[in-house]
Amino acid sequence: MSMLMIILASLLSCAGQLCQKQAAQGKGRRYLLIWLGLSVLMLGLGMLVWLWVLQHVDVSIAYPMLSLNFIFITLAAHWIWKERISLHHWVGLVLIISGIVMLGGAA
Repeated sequence: MSMLMIILASLLSCAGQLCQKQAAQGKGRRYLLIWLGLSVLMLGLGMLVWLWVLQHVDVSIAYPMLSLNFIFITLAAHWIWKERISLHHWVGLVLIISGIVMLGGAA
């Protein structure tokens, strides 16, 4: 359950950041306010889930797991905005995944 909550906190944080990117690319005040509002909502929900995580998981395990954000953001940016992922970036993501797997096994 704790791992699912960590993933949920990361996904909500990722969604909030993606909304900020969308707001930055938008045209018009209404568009900006809608995306920024969604961003605040997602980040707020993510913070509430994160508080639950901190109550149930050692911070030395939970905090490094937020590295999932790097993976989610990179893949979402590639999928949504067709951003290029370089070989160095892929290597970095593989290293992050390796670290998460090692930490997850210790939990």
